Amino acid sequence: MLYRNLGKTGKRVSILGFGCMRLPILDGNPGRINEPLANNMLHLAVEQGVNYVDTAYPYHGTSFTSGGMSEVFLGNVLKEGYRDQVYLATKLPSWLIQKKEDFNRYLDEQLKRLQTDRIDFYLLHGLNLDLWNNLTDLDVRGFLDSAIEDRRIGYAGFSFHDESKSFKEIVDGYHWSFSQIQYNYMDQAFQAGKAGLEYAASKGVGTVIMEPLKGGYLTNNIPPDIQALWDRARVKRSPAEWGLRFLWDQREVDLVLSGMSTMEQVKENLKIADYGIAGSLTDEERDLIFEVKEAFEARTYVACSDCNYCMPCKNGVNIPQNLNLLNELYIYQNMPRTAASYSFLSINESSAVSCTECGECEEKCTQDIPIREYLKEIAETFKKE
Repeated sequence: MLYRNLGKTGKRVSILGFGCMRLPILDGNPGRINEPLANNMLHLAVEQGVNYVDTAYPYHGTSFTSGGMSEVFLGNVLKEGYRDQVYLATKLPSWLIQKKEDFNRYLDEQLKRLQTDRIDFYLLHGLNLDLWNNLTDLDVRGFLDSAIEDRRIGYAGFSFHDESKSFKEIVDGYHWSFSQIQYNYMDQAFQAGKAGLEYAASKGVGTVIMEPLKGGYLTNNIPPDIQALWDRARVKRSPAEWGLRFLWDQREVDLVLSGMSTMEQVKENLKIADYGIAGSLTDEERDLIFEVKEAFEARTYVACSDCNYCMPCKNGVNIPQNLNLLNELYIYQNMPRTAASYSFLSINESSAVSCTECGECEEKCTQDIPIREYLKEIAETFKKE
């Protein structure tokens, strides 16, 4: 296993981290973790040198408003002599914080669920600018300082889902030790993106990468024309290896999280990690990855630039996200994964079915996109799933 410093913390972390969001489950129930299998997977990873394990309050639960089973599972597994072999990371459910007292209430609950007296790396989960402003109004900075001082947490960070400009504002808003962003060769301009990665690194803020394979989009159901591009490479690699090697090739990337669901994925990723050296890809290989990216992007169905001029929608529809999911369906041809993402919009009542065809969005759209027609197509497409 290879290791890198996690930003200014100076802690040596394995370049591959074990993400506990997609553990194997039973009967299709996210709350029923296949504990024997998941236990063996995690133990193998740790025994092979993985020393960073990531979870969050709602993982493997039925909703994002209550605690899931991932933290509970980890607490049981790590107490078996493995706790001191890993850095444990989990996340405060930022969207559930309504008053100042909630900070300590959730942290203390998580410590009990994880059966530990410290969380090495503690993140504010899923920050966007609105959430960050709410937390700062409740003195989240004071809470983090206090939790670090009394050693309930080692280092403070945040995971991020918002625009690039918001990422820089949040990075500058506290003396963070690390950040966690969605980044892969398709998402270089998405959310924090490459610009955010480089900005965090320039500030000494550690960089943890999530969704390195875009939730399986970059490894499952690879279209024949895309696979033909990969097959041209002199050194043959799986789509997973190309995706991971793209990230580890960059010196700004400290650690890549993989949400592994099978033992085969664990074994494959461990082997790939042996070659995750910064600057190890050739210019020819980097050009090939760019060519694959362009080939995927050529499948784009809706010419939405994600400018957000169509927002807000008076009926609560998140128009850019709905259009983005329609694009993902055409680009990656992975209905189960896209339908799962659409379900989150439905839960939040921001899916296409809430559209009343008032047309205000089309009046504001700078790309002259027939938004109402696309929203009807989205609603009809995912109604079948």
